[in-house]
Amino acid sequence: MNMINVQKLTQYHGANLVLDQISFEIQEGEKVALIGRNGSGKSTLMRLLAGHDKPTEGQLAIKKNAKIGYLEQIPSYMDAWTVMDVLSQGLSHLADYRTEMTELEKKMSDVEIAADAAQLDRVLRRYSALQERFEIEGGYELEASIDRIASGLQISKREYGHTFGSLSGGEQTRVMLASQLIVQPELLLLDEPTNHLDLARTEWLEGFLRDYPGTCVIISHDRYFLDRVVSKTIEIEDGEVFTASGGYTAFMRDKEERLLQQFAEYQEQQKVIKKMKESIKQLEEFGRIGGNEKFFKRAASMRRALERMEQVKRPVLERRQADFDLNPQDRSGRRVAYFEQVEVAYGDQRVLRGASGLLEYGEKIVLMGSNGSGKTTLFKVLMGELMPDSGTLEWGSRVDVGYLAQQEEPENPKESVLQYFRGKVGVEEGEARGILARYLFYGAAVLRTVGQLSGGEWTRLRLALLIYQKPNLLLLDEPTNHLDIASREALEDALRDYAGTVLAISHDRYFVNQLSHKVWDLDQGKLIVYLGNYDDFRAKKDQLAAASLARELPGGRDDIALPKIAQQKAKEKTSAQPAQHSNRIRENPSSAERSHWLEEEIDRLERLIQQLDGWLETEGPMVDGTDAALLEQRWNERESLAANRDELLAEWLELS
Repeated sequence: MNMINVQKLTQYHGANLVLDQISFEIQEGEKVALIGRNGSGKSTLMRLLAGHDKPTEGQLAIKKNAKIGYLEQIPSYMDAWTVMDVLSQGLSHLADYRTEMTELEKKMSDVEIAADAAQLDRVLRRYSALQERFEIEGGYELEASIDRIASGLQISKREYGHTFGSLSGGEQTRVMLASQLIVQPELLLLDEPTNHLDLARTEWLEGFLRDYPGTCVIISHDRYFLDRVVSKTIEIEDGEVFTASGGYTAFMRDKEERLLQQFAEYQEQQKVIKKMKESIKQLEEFGRIGGNEKFFKRAASMRRALERMEQVKRPVLERRQADFDLNPQDRSGRRVAYFEQVEVAYGDQRVLRGASGLLEYGEKIVLMGSNGSGKTTLFKVLMGELMPDSGTLEWGSRVDVGYLAQQEEPENPKESVLQYFRGKVGVEEGEARGILARYLFYGAAVLRTVGQLSGGEWTRLRLALLIYQKPNLLLLDEPTNHLDIASREALEDALRDYAGTVLAISHDRYFVNQLSHKVWDLDQGKLIVYLGNYDDFRAKKDQLAAASLARELPGGRDDIALPKIAQQKAKEKTSAQPAQHSNRIRENPSSAERSHWLEEEIDRLERLIQQLDGWLETEGPMVDGTDAALLEQRWNERESLAANRDELLAEWLELS
């Protein structure tokens, strides 16, 4: 059944045409990605779906009485609310039910009402109806539901009493996202939901949305996230929409085939049109020479047929995108940087606990870790902005560092883009305009103030400045933040071809897969090195976690059965070039191989679950209160394994 039906919808912003007679349908329960370049009209369409704006022309129908949740700009009136007020804002009717039920309970205990059979019957019937609605809508699990979702998004109970206005922008976004997930509307509209989430929270959100019973429409530039969550992708391009089944990768594969087919049709039609025009010209020439009217009539008939012909639009195979021309001016020595046993503490909190690492010329390394693990602190140590409490840091020869901070406010927001760039690099206006045009700042765009730039435009401008300096070591803190997908892919291509050294902090798993030779995982203040890209890193982490669990269980073994794919990835070396890594990423096992691996993995998980169940039945009841954390840990491990098994089982059934 349709949740959303859009037919020939047109939307203007002033005189600008944003959406041009678009049509699409979204079924109940579908998870849909809404993608497109910055400024393509994604947020405009989302506001129309939320009912905040009305379409200029066309039809937009949403299932009658469907409850809609929309993660949008944060309203200022909530500043005085507590975090708990915001989290429970969509469940106020349950609080009203509970209040009325309490009042009815008091009435039932009243002697006079109890003596009046008719009045007591009315009270009992009203109480029964309220209790049934309260139970059906999850009233008895209200606090547990709030805690579960808040915890999943890293919102602790200690924050429930804080005022919403006292939180940072990222924290406010997380709370608003949690408030929508708690309500569980039939139609959930999410605009960049993974912003301000670390990897663990992003993976939690992926699992939540995959199991979500309602319909989701998601704007996101996180391609890995879209591949794991959505079942349909809608792209807005030049005011039109294009739809295909599957996530981002499947959509782009389908788009490439569609564009090539359209281009072939366009070329064939152009040949026909050219031939018809030549024939018309020849017939008219024959008519003039021979004075025969029938040649003119035939030419006129052919001209009308040409005018009635539905012209195939010439597809744009390669759209203009930012040109990140990365060429270091000079190369550094083989050893770029070496740090050993670096310790950093903020008061009583130790952030880095003996972190050690080696960075060599030409390496592409991504630094990963949860929020607050110390990634930016390590960058500050490398930049010389922070002196470590202990440890050593040695730089190699001829190292020229270029640094892109995650968050950096412009010194003078009223300065134009052109003034800002010329002030930093000291070039003439004509040369500055030429450089800025390569980063999509051309025409009147260079006269906009830097304070007016979007997050993606500000990042592109800072990257333009960084690249102009031609460093041979790039330290990049979340470089893909705020960039649209096209700009992310252009940056990935440039970094892969870059001859220098790259150390980047990133939670963008697609970016990590495309770029990295190594992953540095900062965990509890220590640095652990994994060879390969994100998929290699994830497989090795899962392997180590499974082996650790097997050793801890009664009769545990070190030689636990591992997925063949994980074994293969763990053995891969870093000698492969970026192109080889890129090719390996795109390799997918056949359905038969995948099915066989799923069977083995499901069997392995079942064995682990049975071992844990045995421990919980025999040892669990004997655990005393002083070691309750161990019991909770074992139970959480069992639940995690069971969830993983169920997910793989569903995939196996689908393949079968």
